[in-house]
Amino acid sequence: MCGAEVMQFHSPLCVALDFPDAPSVRRIAAATAPYAGVLRIGLTTVYGTGARMVGELSAQRPVFLDAKLHDIPAQVEGAVTAIAAMGPRFVTVHAAGGYDMVKAASSAAGASLTVLAVTVLTSLDDAELEHLGFAGSTEDTVVRLAERALEAGASGLVCSPLEVAALRSRFGPRDRGGPLLVVPGIRPRTWSSDDQKRTLDARATLDAGADLLVIGRPITASPDPATAAADLLEELS
Repeated sequence: MCGAEVMQFHSPLCVALDFPDAPSVRRIAAATAPYAGVLRIGLTTVYGTGARMVGELSAQRPVFLDAKLHDIPAQVEGAVTAIAAMGPRFVTVHAAGGYDMVKAASSAAGASLTVLAVTVLTSLDDAELEHLGFAGSTEDTVVRLAERALEAGASGLVCSPLEVAALRSRFGPRDRGGPLLVVPGIRPRTWSSDDQKRTLDARATLDAGADLLVIGRPITASPDPATAAADLLEELS
């Protein structure tokens, strides 16, 4: 297993900027900058605004490029090499791509880019995984995928809030070589779960051992994103 470097952020809040147009991305990034330790760019933004947004935001905050790469090792290696040149701090690959793919990504990342392995999407649950042919519970699947990805050189994992405690128990805390845990699917108790099926509130997720909390719509869909981000950060203090 490759333990994650112990990185420090001024905030555990990672704001998900899921907009197809550059003005909206810049507006929310600026509004939440005092509260966000990391800015996340997902597929909607990359395909809507182009790769240049990665470099632009990387000059302001560490950027998490949620590329979710899943292809043959040679393709993923080439993609990660290109991504590293853009300047983000994190990039995601699917753990289900297998040992050789994750190893290729980790080898191509270099010293400045951290590879995070996505275990099971937060939009999936036990029933859907069973339909897809996965044996055992969602937690079992997450732990199996995590173990293989870490063996292949990934420095961190992406999981739902419900698996954080199990991963910390299995792989240990960060200061003892455990992985960085980046967790989407965070929802305030008063907020709809939307398309997320495995969710928890921010405070409980952090207490379970998460390092970065990826939060999008509860902040970005708010009439006042800055206040929403500030309130969430206050909840974690």
